[in-house]
Amino acid sequence: MYGTFCSHSLCASQTSGNFVRMASPGSNRFLSTLSQENRDLLVARCTPVELPLHAVLYEQETTPRYAYFLTSGLASIVTPMSNGESVEVGFIGHEGIVGGLHLLGPAPSSTRCMMQLAGSGLRIPYPDLQLAFDTSPEIHTRILEFAQQQAIMAGQIAGCNRLHDAEQRLIRWLLSALDRTHTPHLRFTHQYLAEMVASQRTTVTSIARDLQQRGLISYSRGVIHILDREGLERAACDCYEVLKRLYTTLYRETAEVHA
Repeated sequence: MYGTFCSHSLCASQTSGNFVRMASPGSNRFLSTLSQENRDLLVARCTPVELPLHAVLYEQETTPRYAYFLTSGLASIVTPMSNGESVEVGFIGHEGIVGGLHLLGPAPSSTRCMMQLAGSGLRIPYPDLQLAFDTSPEIHTRILEFAQQQAIMAGQIAGCNRLHDAEQRLIRWLLSALDRTHTPHLRFTHQYLAEMVASQRTTVTSIARDLQQRGLISYSRGVIHILDREGLERAACDCYEVLKRLYTTLYRETAEVHA
Protein backbone atom coordinates (compact mmCIF):
# COMPACT_ATOMS: atom_id res chain seq x y z
CA MET A 1 0.00 0.00 0.00
CA TYR A 2 2.86 2.36 0.72
CA GLY A 3 4.86 3.61 -2.24
CA THR A 4 7.98 5.70 -2.60
CA PHE A 5 7.66 8.83 -4.71
CA CYS A 6 10.22 11.37 -5.84
CA SER A 7 9.36 14.54 -7.75
CA HIS A 8 11.88 16.19 -10.05
CA SER A 9 11.91 19.42 -8.05
CA LEU A 10 12.12 17.90 -4.56
CA CYS A 11 14.28 14.82 -4.91
CA ALA A 12 16.91 13.73 -2.42
CA SER A 13 20.26 12.39 -3.48
CA GLN A 14 20.23 8.86 -2.12
CA THR A 15 24.03 8.67 -2.33
CA SER A 16 24.82 11.81 -0.39
CA GLY A 17 25.69 10.82 3.16
CA ASN A 18 25.95 14.47 4.16
CA PHE A 19 22.44 15.25 2.99
CA VAL A 20 20.91 12.16 4.61
CA ARG A 21 22.51 13.22 7.87
CA MET A 22 20.96 16.70 7.52
CA ALA A 23 17.52 15.14 6.99
CA SER A 24 17.74 12.68 9.89
CA PRO A 25 14.58 12.23 11.99
CA GLY A 26 16.37 13.54 15.08
CA SER A 27 16.65 16.95 13.42
CA ASN A 28 12.88 17.40 13.53
CA ARG A 29 11.38 18.22 16.94
CA PHE A 30 7.97 16.75 16.11
CA LEU A 31 9.45 13.35 15.28
CA SER A 32 11.77 13.51 18.28
CA THR A 33 8.82 13.78 20.68
CA LEU A 34 7.27 10.52 19.51
CA SER A 35 7.82 7.09 20.98
CA GLN A 36 10.33 4.99 19.06
CA GLU A 37 7.52 2.83 17.67
CA ASN A 38 5.55 5.72 16.22
CA ARG A 39 8.64 7.55 15.02
CA ASP A 40 9.74 4.43 13.15
CA LEU A 41 6.21 4.07 11.75
CA LEU A 42 6.37 7.52 10.14
CA VAL A 43 10.02 7.50 9.12
CA ALA A 44 9.62 4.18 7.31
CA ARG A 45 7.22 5.96 4.96
CA CYS A 46 9.36 9.07 4.48
CA THR A 47 11.79 10.05 1.77
CA PRO A 48 14.63 12.55 2.44
CA VAL A 49 14.25 15.56 0.15
CA GLU A 50 16.03 18.79 -0.59
CA LEU A 51 13.76 21.81 -0.29
CA PRO A 52 15.08 24.65 -2.45
CA LEU A 53 14.18 28.30 -2.09
CA HIS A 54 10.55 29.02 -3.12
CA ALA A 55 9.67 25.31 -3.41
CA VAL A 56 5.89 25.06 -2.99
CA LEU A 57 4.91 22.55 -0.30
CA TYR A 58 1.18 22.94 -0.76
CA GLU A 59 -1.23 25.17 -2.68
CA GLN A 60 -4.40 26.82 -1.42
CA GLU A 61 -7.70 24.95 -1.69
CA THR A 62 -6.03 21.64 -2.52
CA THR A 63 -5.25 18.49 -0.57
CA PRO A 64 -1.45 18.13 -0.60
CA ARG A 65 0.17 15.04 -2.08
CA TYR A 66 2.78 15.08 0.67
CA ALA A 67 3.42 16.39 4.14
CA TYR A 68 6.91 17.43 5.27
CA PHE A 69 8.90 17.14 8.48
CA LEU A 70 11.43 19.94 8.03
CA THR A 71 14.94 19.30 9.32
CA SER A 72 16.41 22.62 8.19
CA GLY A 73 15.28 25.76 6.40
CA LEU A 74 12.09 27.76 6.91
CA ALA A 75 8.65 27.43 5.32
CA SER A 76 6.29 30.39 5.11
CA ILE A 77 2.50 30.10 5.22
CA VAL A 78 0.85 32.93 3.31
CA THR A 79 -2.68 34.00 2.43
CA PRO A 80 -2.85 35.11 -1.22
CA MET A 81 -5.25 37.89 -2.20
CA SER A 82 -7.14 38.39 -5.45
CA ASN A 83 -4.96 41.39 -6.39
CA GLY A 84 -1.86 39.18 -6.42
CA GLU A 85 -0.51 40.32 -3.06
CA SER A 86 -0.04 38.00 -0.10
CA VAL A 87 0.62 38.27 3.61
CA GLU A 88 2.32 35.80 5.90
CA VAL A 89 0.17 34.21 8.61
CA GLY A 90 2.62 31.61 9.92
CA PHE A 91 5.92 29.82 9.48
CA ILE A 92 7.29 26.37 10.17
CA GLY A 93 10.85 25.25 10.79
CA HIS A 94 12.33 22.08 12.21
CA GLU A 95 9.81 22.13 15.09
CA GLY A 96 6.83 20.91 13.13
CA ILE A 97 5.08 19.34 10.20
CA VAL A 98 3.93 21.04 7.00
CA GLY A 99 0.50 19.81 5.93
CA GLY A 100 -0.78 18.66 9.30
CA LEU A 101 -3.57 21.24 9.34
CA HIS A 102 -5.22 19.54 6.36
CA LEU A 103 -5.88 16.48 8.53
CA LEU A 104 -8.33 18.32 10.80
CA GLY A 105 -11.30 18.43 8.46
CA PRO A 106 -12.60 18.79 4.90
CA ALA A 107 -12.57 22.60 4.67
CA PRO A 108 -10.22 23.78 1.90
CA SER A 109 -7.25 25.78 3.14
CA SER A 110 -7.03 29.42 2.04
CA THR A 111 -3.25 29.43 2.48
CA ARG A 112 -0.28 28.21 0.50
CA CYS A 113 3.11 27.19 1.85
CA MET A 114 6.54 27.60 0.30
CA MET A 115 10.16 27.54 1.39
CA GLN A 116 11.58 30.97 2.22
CA LEU A 117 14.92 29.59 3.38
CA ALA A 118 16.23 26.57 1.49
CA GLY A 119 16.62 23.46 3.59
CA SER A 120 15.87 19.76 3.81
CA GLY A 121 13.23 17.48 5.21
CA LEU A 122 11.49 14.15 5.28
CA ARG A 123 8.54 13.86 2.93
CA ILE A 124 5.64 11.49 3.63
CA PRO A 125 2.74 10.76 1.26
CA TYR A 126 -0.34 12.48 2.63
CA PRO A 127 -2.50 9.29 2.68
CA ASP A 128 0.14 7.61 4.85
CA LEU A 129 0.10 10.49 7.31
CA GLN A 130 -3.71 10.44 7.30
CA LEU A 131 -3.70 6.75 8.19
CA ALA A 132 -1.22 7.33 11.03
CA PHE A 133 -3.29 10.27 12.29
CA ASP A 134 -6.45 8.13 12.30
CA THR A 135 -4.94 5.04 13.92
CA SER A 136 -2.26 6.24 16.36
CA PRO A 137 -3.49 8.16 19.42
CA GLU A 138 -0.01 9.56 20.08
CA ILE A 139 0.51 10.86 16.54
CA HIS A 140 -3.06 12.21 16.56
CA THR A 141 -2.41 14.13 19.78
CA ARG A 142 0.94 15.55 18.66
CA ILE A 143 -0.49 16.79 15.35
CA LEU A 144 -3.38 18.47 17.17
CA GLU A 145 -0.89 20.12 19.53
CA PHE A 146 1.14 21.53 16.67
CA ALA A 147 -2.01 22.64 14.81
CA GLN A 148 -3.16 24.50 17.92
CA GLN A 149 0.21 26.26 18.14
CA GLN A 150 -0.12 27.31 14.52
CA ALA A 151 -3.63 28.66 15.06
CA ILE A 152 -2.53 30.73 18.06
CA MET A 153 0.45 32.00 16.08
CA ALA A 154 -1.77 33.10 13.19
CA GLY A 155 -3.94 35.11 15.57
CA GLN A 156 -0.94 36.79 17.16
CA ILE A 157 0.59 37.67 13.79
CA ALA A 158 -2.74 39.13 12.62
CA GLY A 159 -2.85 41.36 15.68
CA CYS A 160 0.78 42.37 15.23
CA ASN A 161 0.25 43.29 11.59
CA ARG A 162 -2.71 45.47 12.57
CA LEU A 163 -1.41 47.20 15.70
CA HIS A 164 2.38 47.41 15.58
CA ASP A 165 4.61 49.48 13.35
CA ALA A 166 6.72 48.09 10.52
CA GLU A 167 9.98 48.11 12.49
CA GLN A 168 8.48 46.03 15.29
CA ARG A 169 6.96 43.60 12.79
CA LEU A 170 10.27 43.21 10.96
CA ILE A 171 12.22 42.63 14.17
CA ARG A 172 9.63 40.11 15.34
CA TRP A 173 9.96 38.24 12.07
CA LEU A 174 13.78 38.21 12.09
CA LEU A 175 13.91 36.91 15.66
CA SER A 176 11.31 34.20 14.93
CA ALA A 177 13.30 33.10 11.88
CA LEU A 178 16.47 33.06 13.97
CA ASP A 179 14.80 30.81 16.56
CA ARG A 180 13.95 28.23 13.91
CA THR A 181 17.14 28.26 11.87
CA HIS A 182 19.77 28.72 14.61
CA THR A 183 21.94 30.74 12.24
CA PRO A 184 22.64 34.48 12.49
CA HIS A 185 22.88 34.72 8.69
CA LEU A 186 19.48 34.97 6.98
CA ARG A 187 19.20 35.23 3.18
CA PHE A 188 16.16 37.41 2.51
CA THR A 189 15.54 40.19 0.00
CA HIS A 190 13.87 43.42 1.13
CA GLN A 191 10.97 42.68 -1.23
CA TYR A 192 10.33 39.33 0.43
CA LEU A 193 10.55 40.82 3.93
CA ALA A 194 8.09 43.52 2.92
CA GLU A 195 5.57 40.87 1.87
CA MET A 196 6.08 38.92 5.09
CA VAL A 197 5.47 41.90 7.38
CA ALA A 198 2.73 43.53 5.28
CA SER A 199 4.71 46.65 4.40
CA GLN A 200 6.30 48.45 1.45
CA ARG A 201 9.73 47.54 0.16
CA THR A 202 10.97 51.11 0.57
CA THR A 203 9.83 51.05 4.20
CA VAL A 204 11.72 47.81 4.90
CA THR A 205 14.83 49.20 3.20
CA SER A 206 14.69 52.30 5.40
CA ILE A 207 14.18 50.21 8.55
CA ALA A 208 17.03 47.84 7.67
CA ARG A 209 19.32 50.82 7.11
CA ASP A 210 18.39 52.21 10.52
CA LEU A 211 18.90 48.86 12.26
CA GLN A 212 22.28 48.60 10.59
CA GLN A 213 23.29 52.08 11.76
CA ARG A 214 22.30 51.08 15.30
CA GLY A 215 24.59 48.06 15.09
CA LEU A 216 21.80 45.51 15.39
CA ILE A 217 22.19 43.93 11.95
CA SER A 218 24.28 44.17 8.83
CA TYR A 219 22.96 43.61 5.33
CA SER A 220 25.03 42.59 2.32
CA ARG A 221 24.19 40.84 -0.96
CA GLY A 222 20.78 39.69 0.19
CA VAL A 223 22.00 38.30 3.52
CA ILE A 224 20.97 39.78 6.85
CA HIS A 225 23.53 39.18 9.60
CA ILE A 226 22.19 39.39 13.15
CA LEU A 227 24.83 41.28 15.16
CA ASP A 228 23.02 42.05 18.41
CA ARG A 229 20.20 39.67 19.26
CA GLU A 230 19.65 41.14 22.74
CA GLY A 231 19.33 44.60 21.22
CA LEU A 232 16.76 43.33 18.73
CA GLU A 233 14.77 41.69 21.51
CA ARG A 234 14.68 44.95 23.44
CA ALA A 235 13.33 46.71 20.33
CA ALA A 236 10.76 44.01 19.52
CA CYS A 237 7.05 44.24 20.31
CA ASP A 238 5.35 42.02 22.88
CA CYS A 239 4.24 39.69 20.10
CA TYR A 240 7.71 38.23 19.78
CA GLU A 241 7.70 37.05 23.40
CA VAL A 242 4.32 35.38 22.83
CA LEU A 243 5.58 33.61 19.70
CA LYS A 244 8.85 32.66 21.36
CA ARG A 245 6.97 31.13 24.30
CA LEU A 246 4.77 29.15 21.90
CA TYR A 247 7.89 27.84 20.18
CA THR A 248 9.91 26.96 23.28
CA THR A 249 7.05 25.31 25.20
CA LEU A 250 5.81 23.24 22.25
CA TYR A 251 5.89 19.52 23.21
CA ARG A 252 7.24 20.36 26.68
CA GLU A 253 4.60 18.26 28.42
CA THR A 254 5.43 15.35 26.14
CA ALA A 255 9.15 15.70 26.80
CA GLU A 256 8.56 15.62 30.56
CA VAL A 257 6.46 12.46 30.26
CA HIS A 258 9.12 10.72 28.16
CA ALA A 259 11.82 11.83 30.59
